[in-house]
Amino acid sequence: MLVDGKWTSDWQPVQKQDEQGRFIRQVSSFRNWITPDGSPGPTGTGGFEAEPDRYRLYVALVCPWASRTLAARKLKGLENIIPVTVVSSVLTTQGWEFGGGSDEDPLFGSKHLHEIYTRADPAYTGRATVPVLWDTKQDVMVNNESADIVRMFDTAFEEIAASDFRLYPDDLADEIDALNEVIYDKLNNGVYRAGFATTQEAHEEAVEGIFETLDMLEARLTGDFIFGDHLTETDIRLFVTLIRFDVAYHGLFKANRRQIADYPRLSSFMERVLKLPGMVDTVDIDQITRGYYSIKALNPQGIRPVGPAHIQQLMQNA
Repeated sequence: MLVDGKWTSDWQPVQKQDEQGRFIRQVSSFRNWITPDGSPGPTGTGGFEAEPDRYRLYVALVCPWASRTLAARKLKGLENIIPVTVVSSVLTTQGWEFGGGSDEDPLFGSKHLHEIYTRADPAYTGRATVPVLWDTKQDVMVNNESADIVRMFDTAFEEIAASDFRLYPDDLADEIDALNEVIYDKLNNGVYRAGFATTQEAHEEAVEGIFETLDMLEARLTGDFIFGDHLTETDIRLFVTLIRFDVAYHGLFKANRRQIADYPRLSSFMERVLKLPGMVDTVDIDQITRGYYSIKALNPQGIRPVGPAHIQQLMQNA
């Protein structure tokens, strides 16, 4: 990680833990918002007006947090407005890396993503995470919190690329916020808390939350999407975890009480979302398995699975 702008130690999956061995995720530190007129958003400062080709999104295809920003970009028709740079899915001792089969950094020729962070803040302390949204006009980092980026993609560029739906509609905002909190804590981050737990108790606690939430969502899904017929950001949040679950979390993270294949409604939902225009382009199962199974703390030999067959078939049919 970086300490006062200097790389100090090899990358490790467990960034922080509490006294009970529970995995604790780092809080995002760059929280500015792009808005239609450049006025300040909910957090941070103003000065980030929506303009085509001004902003660049850095992502890793293995990462569910980054992938939900890719999904929002696709669904809102921003591909020609916000270019993307994809880092390698295999984490090196210095974290996310450019080149070597992935994209080169077109802005600065950086070798590692942490160089982008120290460009944004020469005294930065913390982990260099994806996604990153960079402002090429001011040469600053706008935001590195995926939840914020999804919401600004939903509304900020409407005058440039109008769309006929909202991922975060006003009439569902309170319900979305409430369910997002549950899905994040017990499922999106819950799989990481299961996989990176350092005590048996912490692992079992996380696993209980994962399957409690999957059971609840299976019962809830009576329409096409979580909120009936209306696709929202909550569906994206759920999808990015589901598509990785049987491939990585079930085995590598030991969340193996059941697979998503054992949930008929969640399986149908996953297939339905994958078939939305452009969504399949945000999913790369090869990169997902390469990335997760390269975590030496969990898989020292680096051997990765060749299945499961139902996910391979799902991708072929999308």
